[in-house]
Amino acid sequence: MEQLWPDSVKSAVKLGPDREIVSVYPYRAACPTSVWVKLLDDAQKEIYYGGYTNYFIFQQRPRVTQLLSGKAADGARVRFLLGTPDSDTTRAREAVEDVAFTISTRIRITLDELARVPDSGIEHRFSEGHLPLSVFRFDEQMLVTPHLHGLVGHDSPTLHLRRLQSDGLFDRFATHAEALWDEAESSE
Repeated sequence: MEQLWPDSVKSAVKLGPDREIVSVYPYRAACPTSVWVKLLDDAQKEIYYGGYTNYFIFQQRPRVTQLLSGKAADGARVRFLLGTPDSDTTRAREAVEDVAFTISTRIRITLDELARVPDSGIEHRFSEGHLPLSVFRFDEQMLVTPHLHGLVGHDSPTLHLRRLQSDGLFDRFATHAEALWDEAESSE
């Protein structure tokens, strides 16, 4: 067996549960914009932005709201899970971050962008349960950012996952994201 699978090959080929990990970035900001754009462009069924503010998405690609609206019109489910702008949780997190560009301002930027395309088919809800973890899903791929204490999202690490098995990392984060969505407060 050692001759068929020498250590150099075994260390390069992922065979265990980590095979769903496409890439790891020490900072979300280190994940290239081209990765975000490709994931969004290729997605056809499921687009889920489960970050607390999601505002940065509108800076990555021109006319992204229109693209999302078009994908929704073509049958994709497009959802945004946002933090509640005026909640105690949001205010407490703003005190921890202590930056001029507040969380509530970033959430309102997202809401403003979404409002520019009425009747778009894009859904959004409010939650506070996802503050420590952002999940961004694009069909069978996702970017996951566990937020480190005292840091803004772009300074926290990010995992790029691809679904390759049942009950793997991808499915576990997808289940988590769906539970948060189901518990979230509707925006209507």
